[in-house]
Amino acid sequence: MIGAWRDRLPAFSLFAAILSAAGLPIYIYAPKYYADTYGVSLTALGAILFGLRLFDVVQDPVLGWISERLGAARAFWVGVGALVLALSMYGLFAVPPPIAPAWWFGLTVTGLFTSFSFLTINFYAQGIQKADGLTGSHMRLAAWRETGALLGVCIAAVMPTMLAGAVMLPFAAYALGFGAITILATMLMHREWTASAIKTEPTPIGTILSDKVTRRLLILALVNATPLAVSSTLFLFFVESRLGAVGWEGPLLVLFFLAAALSAPIWSRLAQSYGAKRVLLTAMLLAVASFGYTLTLSEGQYIQFAIVCVLSGATIGADLTLLPALFAKRMAVVSPNGGQGFGLWSLVNKFTLAFAAVLLLPLLENAGFVSGSTDLPTDALNRLTVLYAGVPCVLKLVAIAMLAAITLED
Repeated sequence: MIGAWRDRLPAFSLFAAILSAAGLPIYIYAPKYYADTYGVSLTALGAILFGLRLFDVVQDPVLGWISERLGAARAFWVGVGALVLALSMYGLFAVPPPIAPAWWFGLTVTGLFTSFSFLTINFYAQGIQKADGLTGSHMRLAAWRETGALLGVCIAAVMPTMLAGAVMLPFAAYALGFGAITILATMLMHREWTASAIKTEPTPIGTILSDKVTRRLLILALVNATPLAVSSTLFLFFVESRLGAVGWEGPLLVLFFLAAALSAPIWSRLAQSYGAKRVLLTAMLLAVASFGYTLTLSEGQYIQFAIVCVLSGATIGADLTLLPALFAKRMAVVSPNGGQGFGLWSLVNKFTLAFAAVLLLPLLENAGFVSGSTDLPTDALNRLTVLYAGVPCVLKLVAIAMLAAITLED
């Protein structure tokens, strides 16, 4: 532990926590919040989120290109990005829309996702430089980084529910708290940015994509991350409407992400002992079993679902720890600067969330699903179950076949 503080790994954990708190929870809470509070349709929200992901197709590689050329100015621009991130979160949840709610949602989420992309790209690119001087290299850094990220998701998942019993505007309070932690995390990371005057030449994006192992890792990440995007987007709807477990949303989310966070360092150690491919396959098979069992659940079975949350959450700990570490390890060879490589990585991971939003939310609404309704048609509930658990199960099987066909240790 003393060595970790000396290497400033806790600062990486905290920064990863604020990034994760700004990323995945937006897909968990924001669509339902704007549907329930302002009456924005799920189809419109899905279309907005998908449109932003199309924008990312251009934006993220450009942000990666910029990141590689920041040099000693990186600390300043990371600070600007962190400020935009905090203000966008505040505008999304704490400011009543001064324009049409759908447009306000799109505007604030654009600011949030752009700053999130910029910070994520720089953060992971910085990790390549950091890992070169660490004992245990990428896997050790990944364990600290991804554990912090998963703990950040845990806190973000439970805070609105906890604050609901303490303050009148829980989401506004959450946004304020998020802003304060973002400032603290940015200050603690300041020395890392200023120490990161990366001296290697930027790598053309064509060179990165021409590498066979890099392409395979990106495609595998796309398929393997989509189940998490699907289940995250529909989680609140499933708990509230399929299980009838109103009030359990926060605790169940915490179980899910806490299991992921606690399992992350375990998966990292197992991968060092038995190989990343074998450990990832084991985790994926456990995920398939969890999603398969979820298909059988019905109203009132929230205790059984809590067990599923623990098991499936643990599998996410493997996904979010091992794959980024393997990609970072490959980028250290292909593109030591890391900026454009992680621009592609960020794009791939966010596109999975776009897929979930643009396809699943309209399909759910077309079946007669209305958020918060207590009298939903059977078809709507059945479709919710299939989308929440059946689609991820099939996608995980595809990811297993892909992983079995490649040699990640290369």
